Amino acid sequence: MHTARAEIVSNVWKIVAREGDQVGPGDTLAILESMKMEIPLVAQVGGHVSKILVELGQIVQEGDPVVEIDETASA
Repeated sequence: MHTARAEIVSNVWKIVAREGDQVGPGDTLAILESMKMEIPLVAQVGGHVSKILVELGQIVQEGDPVVEIDETASA
């Protein structure tokens, strides 16, 4: 299991991935916003999105988990 984490204190502006989606390395999972800048959160591994751990508008801290990816489910 791989967990994509916030790299900076930010607001969850948009959630792109949905639970069950197949993703590959580099695919956008969510877009965070900090100081009027959009920060894409991208998958580092391939697999299926097993869990979205945040909600729209939620404030996340640096290192907070945002999305879990099940690597064993990669195609």
